[in-house]
Amino acid sequence: MSRKLLRPLTGFIALIVLLVPAHGYQARSLSGVVRDSEGAVVADAQVTLMTAGQVVIAVSMTDAQGRFNFSSPPRGHYALSVSTHGFAERRVAIQIEDSPPQDLSITVEPRSIAEEVTVTATPGLAENVERVPQEVNIVDEREIDERVKTVTAQFAQEEVGVHLQRTSPSIAGVFVRGLTGNKVNVFIDGVRYSNSAARGGINTFLNLVESSNLDRVEILRGSNSAQYGSDALGGSIQFLSQIPPYSAQGSNLHGKFSTFFNSSDASFGSALTTSFATETFGVIANIAGRRVNTLRPGDGIDSHNAVTRFFGISSDEVIGSRLPDTAFTQYGGTLKMSWAPTADDRFIINYTRGQQDGGKRYDQMLGGDGNLVADLRNLMLDLFYVKYDRVKLGWFDNFTAVYSFNSQREERVNQGGGGNPLATINHEYERTSVNGGQLNASKQLGLRQNLLFGAEFYHERINSPSFGTNPATDTSRPRRPRVPDNARYVSGGLYAQDVFDWVPNRLRLIGNVRYSAASYKARAEDSPLINGARLWPDDSLRVSDVSFRGGVVVSPLDGLHLVANVSRGFRAPHMTDLGTLGLTGSGFEVAAPDVSGLGATVGSSASRSATSTGIAVTQVDPETSLSYEAGVRYRNKRIDTELAFFVNDIYDNITKQALILPQGAVGREIGGQVITSQTPDGVVFVDATTAPVLVRANFDDVRIYGFEHELEVEINRQLTASTIFTYLHARDKRTGLPPNIEGGTPAPDGYLKLRYVPSRGRFWIEPYIHAAGRQSRLSSLDLEDRRTGATRSRSSIAGFFSNGARARGFIGAGPDGAQGTADDVLLATGETLAQIQNRVLGPGVDSAPLFTAIPGYVTFNLRGGMRFGERHEIIVDFENINDRNYRGISWGLDAPGRGVYFRYNTRF
Repeated sequence: MSRKLLRPLTGFIALIVLLVPAHGYQARSLSGVVRDSEGAVVADAQVTLMTAGQVVIAVSMTDAQGRFNFSSPPRGHYALSVSTHGFAERRVAIQIEDSPPQDLSITVEPRSIAEEVTVTATPGLAENVERVPQEVNIVDEREIDERVKTVTAQFAQEEVGVHLQRTSPSIAGVFVRGLTGNKVNVFIDGVRYSNSAARGGINTFLNLVESSNLDRVEILRGSNSAQYGSDALGGSIQFLSQIPPYSAQGSNLHGKFSTFFNSSDASFGSALTTSFATETFGVIANIAGRRVNTLRPGDGIDSHNAVTRFFGISSDEVIGSRLPDTAFTQYGGTLKMSWAPTADDRFIINYTRGQQDGGKRYDQMLGGDGNLVADLRNLMLDLFYVKYDRVKLGWFDNFTAVYSFNSQREERVNQGGGGNPLATINHEYERTSVNGGQLNASKQLGLRQNLLFGAEFYHERINSPSFGTNPATDTSRPRRPRVPDNARYVSGGLYAQDVFDWVPNRLRLIGNVRYSAASYKARAEDSPLINGARLWPDDSLRVSDVSFRGGVVVSPLDGLHLVANVSRGFRAPHMTDLGTLGLTGSGFEVAAPDVSGLGATVGSSASRSATSTGIAVTQVDPETSLSYEAGVRYRNKRIDTELAFFVNDIYDNITKQALILPQGAVGREIGGQVITSQTPDGVVFVDATTAPVLVRANFDDVRIYGFEHELEVEINRQLTASTIFTYLHARDKRTGLPPNIEGGTPAPDGYLKLRYVPSRGRFWIEPYIHAAGRQSRLSSLDLEDRRTGATRSRSSIAGFFSNGARARGFIGAGPDGAQGTADDVLLATGETLAQIQNRVLGPGVDSAPLFTAIPGYVTFNLRGGMRFGERHEIIVDFENINDRNYRGISWGLDAPGRGVYFRYNTRF
């Protein structure tokens, strides 16, 4: 770390130490009463005291007067959870100090009320959301049950500042403030789930997190590098799994069984969660499985189908109303145990396994490129961690240590050539294994200040053998994998946090600072020898930087909170950024070492019309960001509203631009693909995709700004209305044009909901409207992307006509009666290839996108639920009643059409 960056970090830590007064431990007590919404006391409710890290400290049961008591609880910030049959779980944030004794009054209701507690926005603290300067979304278990119909990423729907991304039927991502993929990091129970092999526009393994095992999800909006390290330029997704319980009264066994059916993709599945608890030991086990069948999109139309893209005819003329190759199977489970050998010590052990079988990249097949093979085989997750948590370790109030092992594997099998059945079939197996360690310790200083210090370290290794098979001869040969086999990536950081209530309940300051470092190494000696040469050269990179966050919460009146933040983000280049070569969601990519010595330069855009910038292709450097945000929150008994504005400047943006090579490149091989054509300006193409060959580069700076609004109004005791709205605008700071950020920028988006719940809470009903505006600001990368602009050219139309369309039986012989001649025709229209090219593109036009904008849309929906007794519940959702055809930006398939979702839950 440079001396320039070391001084402010040292000064920050020194200031914290000087603020620390001597402080001893004294007797404390925590008690309270639990009541229902009518004011009656609730007996036999379980009250659980938990740390911010979801570690259970103590459990109590309410007596006949509804009272509970914890004797001598440890000092600090905690979440207090109240649960009992017939009522929704209630969770509140509390602070325990030496004096005076605390006596709480907690109200539970038959229906879930808005979550008030976040445990991730301020690491180490459980906080009411209005007391944190950062914007945070909390998606509770009820909302997960309502939203997740096919894949886990659907939890992000109906959230302000957040958008769903569906790359294919089985894999997805989440946009947070306009960024997704490797610009949004993911954690499970505080353990880093993201790795350096993550792709730019999606998170391949996000959906392997089983939704039925989640207690809730917290989404932190805005740069979180100071709290959660590299990759959080847009925000962070925090999965919090179910918590192993303890019992205050002997041993007990509880559980939840659920089953569902969804008509839009004919999917069905079930999940079983069981828990066993004693006073010092708890275990929870979850097992789940689902089968997703072929999808029927809105109006039964596939808007980006290859026959629409290349031939200009409606998809239902060749495939009907359901999309082939959109089915898959998913299953998995979790075992999580907690043991309290003493009153101050806790051990938590977790093992999670998830798997998807039969998935395909539909957008690379008939859903876009027209290829015949694009398999996602055996996506697997193995996640293990052991956590040790101790209360009162020396000077600190709380200490946590974690070891984790995270293994994510897949095999992608692709055949390009526009559906050429004789094209090479490439197999890319990848398994990324990560060993991680984390330490953190916190100290509460009186009633007004809390300190947290921590460190983390992750060591990653990718196993990625790859080979190509000739389908005509059935022979195989090794090939350069997407990321070099046996490449290693090491990352880590040191961080500190200070939370200071300058004026209790009126003025709060929060500061975070982190030093992060990462290194990458790929060795030529790990490559096989092919004709006496290695498939990749030696390559390495070391980077480090400091990130920070400063926030303030001003509360001039009860219920009114003014918040502001400034933060610096940091993203170290990944293995994906440094070593990718091959087919990705945006097209065919090359890495800088693979074009060394070829005179390669970076193109002015990602399109086929790009020209050379004169900038040589070199290895990428880190991205950084500087973001500002301000907001206002107001909450009383009937109104809960929030408005936030933000600006996020990203410097040295790592983007994908067209590769420019000197003339004469046709016939040269890159990454096992032969360059088939080249424009006069040097843009090159290969058979694997219709888009230009791309290369990653630090290209220009980007500004993303926008505002987010949400409002919930309790019209009366039974009726609640709510709205959310998100607006984003992204531009290249040099040109003002839409920037080449992978995934693109979502359109303005909002929801309007009206929920009716009778006073007894036995059923509820909620009509809701989802609306999105037209997105006409598409970058050159978006316009070339098969999932968005779906550009086609005369050569790509010819390629699909002669290969994928012919192989599928869409092409017939012309008047001469012979296949493979110039008068062959498209059976659906009777046109020859030349006639199709002129109709689709226009006479004399060489290429054009299918879409230059993403249309806006409105969908109407109705859902509801009913409880039977205290243990049984059904949820029904009539989705997209108006059967609107639509998709979000960079989606690889259209959204589900008119359908009904049914879910049954029972607890025991």
